[in-house]
Amino acid sequence: MNDHIINHSRRQFLMNTGVGLGAVALNRLLPARAAAENLGSQLSHFAPKAKRVIFLFMSGGPSQHDLFDYKPKLRDLYGQDLKKHMVIPRLSGMTSGKATFDIAPSMFDFKQHGSSGAWVSSLLPHTAKIVDDLCFVKSMTSTHVNHDPAVTFLQAGYQFPGRPSIGSWVSYGMGHANENLPAYMVLTSVGNYKAAQPLLSRLWGSGFLPSKFQGIKLRSGKNPILYLKDPGGRTMDEEKMMLDVVRQLNEHRYQVVGDPEIQTRITQYEMAARMQMSVPNLTDYSDESDSVFELYGEDARKPGTFASNCLLARRMIERDVRFVQLFHTGWDHHDDVAKYHPVLCKETDQSAAALVTDLKQRGLLDSTLVVWGGEFGRTVFSQGGLQPKRYGRDHHPYNFTYWLAGGGIKGGVTYGETDDFSCTVTKDPVEVHDLHATILHLLGFDHEQLTYKFQGRHFRLTDIHGTIVKGILS
Repeated sequence: MNDHIINHSRRQFLMNTGVGLGAVALNRLLPARAAAENLGSQLSHFAPKAKRVIFLFMSGGPSQHDLFDYKPKLRDLYGQDLKKHMVIPRLSGMTSGKATFDIAPSMFDFKQHGSSGAWVSSLLPHTAKIVDDLCFVKSMTSTHVNHDPAVTFLQAGYQFPGRPSIGSWVSYGMGHANENLPAYMVLTSVGNYKAAQPLLSRLWGSGFLPSKFQGIKLRSGKNPILYLKDPGGRTMDEEKMMLDVVRQLNEHRYQVVGDPEIQTRITQYEMAARMQMSVPNLTDYSDESDSVFELYGEDARKPGTFASNCLLARRMIERDVRFVQLFHTGWDHHDDVAKYHPVLCKETDQSAAALVTDLKQRGLLDSTLVVWGGEFGRTVFSQGGLQPKRYGRDHHPYNFTYWLAGGGIKGGVTYGETDDFSCTVTKDPVEVHDLHATILHLLGFDHEQLTYKFQGRHFRLTDIHGTIVKGILS
């Protein structure tokens, strides 16, 4: 048997064995290597206020003035040409050539909530109940007016593909806290309104960082991670022998060529083995009480929904995953905001609020930073006509709203102001690089010092930009 295996070429051997490593490896090989790995903070520059991050990314661009940025004066200007009141900024190609820009106020009711008096749309009744735990940043700005560069910019600090995602930077800086799960995990869900940009794996990729820092995506269904399940057909001794030989082949190859990705491959095979036991436990909700599903909503029982992913994110945080990224697509409403925004809000409102509440009840919110937002906002003028009041909205990167909670963030505050048309920032602008710098700061990093040398240059998430938004820190 030994001769048969060793006589295979390295490529044939890896193709035949796959990544089914067997539970036996957990007991017979991996603990020693896991102990040798750096499982804690590697590059922290000062004591962190947050130990983990959950980023709830609303892909497509939620409308800030239909959800949070209340502009009551617009109702008196319904149908007027916005150009009579202000200079129109650069727009997407879908509306840049319009002759008139008809003002379209929000069709939804707003009320103030909590002791902070935060304004929240009627579309978000559950978020309204937790406003005193949230910090609303109404002055977010981006430099990109189309989805792909804007989403890439939000995730990687640069509009072109190839840079590491924010989760990869955090994973690179902090290392693992749990030897049985990756430091960076990704969950995706698709809204009922499916007209959305596709989610590309580079959005959670590691770019030029070693690939062990990339996000690991969990899918719904019986096989949350592809190729993790043992294909069977081998004894436990054969599994152990195969794993030993794969490691020897890779280590020999590393000695020949010195490629650090070979070392990554070795550690990732062994992480896969540990995950064969940890992932099924992670995704098994049988230990959750009925009250938890009442909190998150019945959709939490349905794998692959945003509600289920929020609950799964909490379970990851309990297991010390460093960075959890949730993507929920479908917010790109160029037509019929009155129909589609309520659908997306219903899919996300209860579970996002439940996540904050659940973390707080379990004593985890103070050490977990929760971030909610999309790649940009929406225009105040209509797209597709005003009648019968079922208009859409185009992309608007010049101001949009994020909320943050926990992990060193002031609760019950609103930061930044916009003009009467929710078109431009009038006070305390927050650029994407500023958001990234602030997240890293809360995790204990000087964003200017968390760097990686590639092609002769020291790169960082914030490039040559970024200012910590001190006004939102507790």
